[in-house]
Amino acid sequence: MQALYSIIVPMARILPILASQLLLFFFISSYSTVSVAGEDEGFSRSLDRKLLGLKKEKLSHFRFYWHDIVSGRNPSAVMVVPPASNTSTGFGLVSMIDDPLTLGPKLSSKMVGRAQGFYASASQQELSLLMVMNFAFIEGKYNGSTISVLGRNAVFSTVREMPVIGGSGLFRFARGYVQASTHSLDIKTGDATVEYNVYVLHY
Repeated sequence: MQALYSIIVPMARILPILASQLLLFFFISSYSTVSVAGEDEGFSRSLDRKLLGLKKEKLSHFRFYWHDIVSGRNPSAVMVVPPASNTSTGFGLVSMIDDPLTLGPKLSSKMVGRAQGFYASASQQELSLLMVMNFAFIEGKYNGSTISVLGRNAVFSTVREMPVIGGSGLFRFARGYVQASTHSLDIKTGDATVEYNVYVLHY
């Protein structure tokens, strides 16, 4: 009996302490839940466009030539994934590019930027490329700004249209499209020069 008493008395002293600690734990837990829920409710909010310096949208047109050089000692396009062995269209091929953009069709004409990204052969029936690239400009007020393009390029079509999906610098929130038409193609080397007309809405 004495042994049982020695156990009950300390337990009676500890229980109030445990109860207060449990109460504090549940209070903190419920507060944390409310805080997280509050954060979820504040996940997004409307902003005044003026806070980001956004004014009236304007439409700009850019025209330049894209030089895809796969030959020589310093190519601007390098294959990083070879095509599948059983394809006639180069399906599966992936090439990284750092292609010069010039004002005129000659490579020696004034450079205004570079097309950086990759293209991949994405069709088993025809020569059609997935184009993923940034036009990174180096000229005038557009120096450091980029226009991003993502689209389908059916190489043998006279004019190919691809969407502008965004940009950076002066082309933040940009949208529009580009039109590509082949200016020249060297069958022996694979080098190509393509005229690009870019129509972009931006602030």
